[in-house]
Amino acid sequence: MTGTTRSSAGLDARRRRILYRSWHRGTREMDLLMGRFADACIGELSEEDVAAFELLIEVEDPDLYGWLGGAPPAPEFDTPLFHRFRQFHLSGEGVPEI
Repeated sequence: MTGTTRSSAGLDARRRRILYRSWHRGTREMDLLMGRFADACIGELSEEDVAAFELLIEVEDPDLYGWLGGAPPAPEFDTPLFHRFRQFHLSGEGVPEI
């Protein structure tokens, strides 16, 4: 997979920026985790969730990996959006069909 499978057409500038940044984090593994979630959910996020996602994008990859692996997130990131992001991947929803 080379990046987003979702068109940014119809998204406001803030959501387009999140979509791009989700696929360009720095490590390919986190690009896939954040990018697939953004592809699937960016259009339906509330403004509160968009703000939480913008903050989550700034988290360093090792911290985010730890939180996804079960370590408790820092309190400021322990949000409904983070739990939705984590559940998206734990449920297998974020894994493409082969």
